[in-house]
Amino acid sequence: MVTQNTQIDKRVQPLLQDITAWRHELHQYPELEFDVHRTAEFVAEKLRSFGVDDVVEGIGKTGVVGVIKGEKNDSGMVVGLRADMDALPIIEDTQLQYASKIDGKMHACGHDGHTAMLLGAAKVLADSRSFNGTVVVIFQPAEEGGGGGREMVNDGLMERFNINQVFGMHNMPNMPLGYFGVRAGPIMAAADIFHVTIEGVGGHAAMPQYAIDTTLVTSQIILSLQSIASRNVDPMESVVVSVTSVHSDGDSYNVIPQTVTIKGTVRTLNAAIQDHAEKRFHEIVEHTAKAMGATVKLVYTRDYPCTVNSVEEAGFAGRVASQVVGSDQVDVDITPMMGAEDFSFMLNARPGAFIFVGNGESASLHHPQYDFNDDAIPYGCSYWTSIVETAMPL
Repeated sequence: MVTQNTQIDKRVQPLLQDITAWRHELHQYPELEFDVHRTAEFVAEKLRSFGVDDVVEGIGKTGVVGVIKGEKNDSGMVVGLRADMDALPIIEDTQLQYASKIDGKMHACGHDGHTAMLLGAAKVLADSRSFNGTVVVIFQPAEEGGGGGREMVNDGLMERFNINQVFGMHNMPNMPLGYFGVRAGPIMAAADIFHVTIEGVGGHAAMPQYAIDTTLVTSQIILSLQSIASRNVDPMESVVVSVTSVHSDGDSYNVIPQTVTIKGTVRTLNAAIQDHAEKRFHEIVEHTAKAMGATVKLVYTRDYPCTVNSVEEAGFAGRVASQVVGSDQVDVDITPMMGAEDFSFMLNARPGAFIFVGNGESASLHHPQYDFNDDAIPYGCSYWTSIVETAMPL
């Protein structure tokens, strides 16, 4: 339950109907990775209609950046606020009036809500200009794979707009509405990905003595990989090894396949564990295959780094959230998530903080029945406006 300490930005209230309509529009037309042209155009048009000082498209391929200068600008401060725009390749199962109109694509992670909330905050800030400095609103493609955050940073985002600090936000299903969660240090995991091809000798299923059974080899590898978490890493540390795809070159009841391919991800929260997990992964896969007479081709890629909040900015984010909803509704030492987030690339480039905002009771992220909760909009918008006006007061 929201307490009486909640201080929703009064300038947001008259915009709630519009912001919700924007969110529903975005929800109906989800786009994947860098192919967010319709969404980016929608964002750019809204920013221009708000009268922001500059709108730049095509940063990081299809990212959009808006620049809003305050009533005063002698502080020299530039604060970046980031939202993600892309959706997921999931068939929606919500029966909502505004459900996805694009087959096989849906906003199952709430990026439609993130984009709408930052647009709402941009409207308020462009109208009021009640800060001393510059705010840069960042609309990023390809968070759900593709590394849009990395591409925007590599495209000179921080240098081009002289950003000093950068802040990000994500909704959290089953965190109560009107609540926030943040922490200093690692808040989301590094995501490494792997692709392993195991090759043996195919043969007749009734004569396995003449084959090297890749299905058996693969099974041993998959089971042994779980020892990384259970037997190779301190139980007080965090590591997840998940094999998410197994595919053979055979599709018959009586053929032992020649090759099997597995794919998946390894998640960790610190560099030393990440190094150790990668080393043990190679050893387990290669030695298990060799012991059973098979060979492997292994591609192990470090994809998204750990999302690490800088100490000062995490504390600041927690204080600002407390101004919005009261300190009793802000967890300033939230348990880290093993999910990954490419806002990590921006945090590696500049100090800042990533925060979670409650989505209320809902289906989990990436679920076909998930939907962003429109009642979270005033909290997210108020947090964004408060970040700017607290960091750069007149």
